[in-house]
Amino acid sequence: MIGVGALGIVASVTLRQGIGVVYLTSVALLLVGLVLQRTRSGAQRPTGREPVVAVRAPFEGTWRAVNSPADKVPSHGIHSMAQTYAIDVTYEPGGRPGRRFDALWPVVRRPESFPTFGRPMLAPADGVVVAVHDGQRDHLTRMSGLGVVYLVLEGFVRDLGRPRHMLGNHVVLDLGDGVYALLAHLRRGSPRVAVGDRVRAGQVLAECGNSGNSSDPHLHFQLMDGADPTTARGVPFRWHFEDADGKRHLGVPSGGRDFEP
Repeated sequence: MIGVGALGIVASVTLRQGIGVVYLTSVALLLVGLVLQRTRSGAQRPTGREPVVAVRAPFEGTWRAVNSPADKVPSHGIHSMAQTYAIDVTYEPGGRPGRRFDALWPVVRRPESFPTFGRPMLAPADGVVVAVHDGQRDHLTRMSGLGVVYLVLEGFVRDLGRPRHMLGNHVVLDLGDGVYALLAHLRRGSPRVAVGDRVRAGQVLAECGNSGNSSDPHLHFQLMDGADPTTARGVPFRWHFEDADGKRHLGVPSGGRDFEP
């Protein structure tokens, strides 16, 4: 699928003024890549009968949900990469600017300018580390109009590649009973664990970054029924949290609302 989709993109762009069979073939390859993506997404659709797994929130402080399964399922619009019940969250400390969309300017910003960048990411439960990927750069943000357009095009290409191209630096934990936790978009060089390590709930695993298919520094968190996100299915989760009004909940916070674990 990688070769088909990538070849289609390259050929369609570079040969857009080409003629005859060559150009038509490039478009056909691109369409085949899209079909294969949709097929993979359908194959990873959960049954809907999966039990909701209780875990602790993998961070501390005041955060805000961006894409949340409390608002829609699949939360990211697709089932592929086991993202059905995934959540994106950003750190929103009082009195400091958090996530902000820049309509025109600046086109990009350094990830260090966001308070989320570098926040410690914690183990959501006791478990064993089964995968650690590091080395992906923390790129500039895509939070402007032009940046979002670039992000959409970039995301399509990344989705044709390997998991690390979408997830960036990430850690996968085996929580037992066939449940795995994935924390993605981590800061390059920050993972503090290795494959085979046993971790305790609340232990620092890494720092939040802006690697992979990320518009701005944030944590992408999900549970899965397997260690490989390309074949696993998403598993729903819930955690204890307190909303801005001080009310306590056991569930998943809605998008756009501040909360604390």
